[in-house]
Amino acid sequence: MIAGLATALAQVLVVGLGAPLLVGVLRTLKARLVGRRGPAPWQPYADLRKLLVKDAVVSTTTSWIFRVTPYVLVATMLVAAVIVPVLASRTGLPFAGIILLMYLFMLGTFFLALAGLDSGSAFGGMGSSRGVAVAALAEPTVILAVFALALRAETTNLGGIVERFASEPRLALDPAHLLAFAAFFIVMLAETGRLPVDNPATHLELTMIHGAMVLEYSGRHLALVEWAAAMKLFVFLALLANLFFPWGVSSLVEPVPVLLGLLALAGKLAVLTAALAVLETLMAKLRLFRVPELLAGSFALALLSVTAVFLVR
Repeated sequence: MIAGLATALAQVLVVGLGAPLLVGVLRTLKARLVGRRGPAPWQPYADLRKLLVKDAVVSTTTSWIFRVTPYVLVATMLVAAVIVPVLASRTGLPFAGIILLMYLFMLGTFFLALAGLDSGSAFGGMGSSRGVAVAALAEPTVILAVFALALRAETTNLGGIVERFASEPRLALDPAHLLAFAAFFIVMLAETGRLPVDNPATHLELTMIHGAMVLEYSGRHLALVEWAAAMKLFVFLALLANLFFPWGVSSLVEPVPVLLGLLALAGKLAVLTAALAVLETLMAKLRLFRVPELLAGSFALALLSVTAVFLVR
């Protein structure tokens, strides 16, 4: 019991403290790939600290939803950090599965869309409508891709999936596994607002999705929103790393195995972050009406993965 709580706390600390570093490393890699020096990897920590000490300017026309949303976003991501097998397969909430995780993501998206509308800004409403449309197309693919893994692991528990694939590595060489990975990777780009679906570095309002929804936030509220977005990217990359490549993830909640799990996660995240930096350097943002085509392709890959599970049996 105590070991489980300690592991859950460690996962929250790793996700909460590691997410800004992950974003910083990604920005530095992208800058180096295009021949610029770029910011230091720890620059996001300085940005968050600067924003946290500033007062938040809130319009008098907004309701409580606008002020509560940054705290809801951070809370949902911290709970997700407990559910996802980040350091060990047995998490602090062993009964939780992919359904609860998706509800947490949807809760954050719901409040963020409401906050965009609540601001009364034309760009906020535009970003909310785009964000909800992307989420409606992306989240079924997440469930279907993980469902393909659950069928082969014979459990919907995320920790159980990791333990099954770690004990039987041949299951990871199946074509269904690769199809599910491709589908999940594409939908990760959409859920976390990365290229080619969204451009987190742009301030061109007509092309923004996530940025348009949070355009009216400032001060500590903006710091919480940016921190939650960084944690969401960390959680999705941790899901990619540990669900599809579960090696190094221990089922024991003891100090040494958990430390080894942290080192294994750092190595896998380094590879995924480098791949994401190369992809975002090579690709431009898709036009908005092409995004549903990309997400439909990812859904087809996830559906093929589920079909392959039944055909290979």
